[in-house]
Amino acid sequence: MALIYVVEDDAAIRGELVQVLERNGFTTAAATDFSHVVESIQEASPDLVLLDLTLPDTDGQFICRELRAVSDVPIIVLTSRVTEIDEVMSMTMGADDFVPKPYSARVLVARIQALLRRTSGGEGKSVLEHNGLALDLSRSVAQANGKQVELTKNELRILALLMRRAGTIVSREALMRDLWDSDAFVDDNTLTVNINRLRGTLEKIGVMGYLTTHRGRGYSV
Repeated sequence: MALIYVVEDDAAIRGELVQVLERNGFTTAAATDFSHVVESIQEASPDLVLLDLTLPDTDGQFICRELRAVSDVPIIVLTSRVTEIDEVMSMTMGADDFVPKPYSARVLVARIQALLRRTSGGEGKSVLEHNGLALDLSRSVAQANGKQVELTKNELRILALLMRRAGTIVSREALMRDLWDSDAFVDDNTLTVNINRLRGTLEKIGVMGYLTTHRGRGYSV
């Protein structure tokens, strides 16, 4: 499941984008501090970035250029600055697509899906690998030490999200949103049960201690 990183300073628009994306099956992360955006994006390791141009104390085109210097993550500029020069400059700085505001949610989602299909790091990537563990998304199978084990739907979604964001802590809330589309009516213990089941499943192929618990914060691999 692809992770989309939203860089938008307007809280209302940011919230709307997150809702649109998550309703369409994506997971999301969003910038709220715009002083270290490139570093935050690198830490989140998203599959795609939605980038506004007009931001506090910085400019989206500068961020686009700086991010492109260190990453090939797909970038879609989503902005109310819709002059031809803004579009040309954005593409010159490394953006992959340019979508004007106000945007159509249906068109935006279609643009995201099309761009992900064209890039190896997006939805077309069927196998994730990290620290000796391979996760075959198409077959819902984890492989390590010459062995393999089939995962349940929830185990697959948890492990895929953690592996896509390897090296960062994924909050319990983000995991619950990914599993059940809402964290409002889910017993917190239900996630713990699913995490423990995943650990037990991975132990069947000799993978011990793969999931790290960060008390009060979330999980990581």
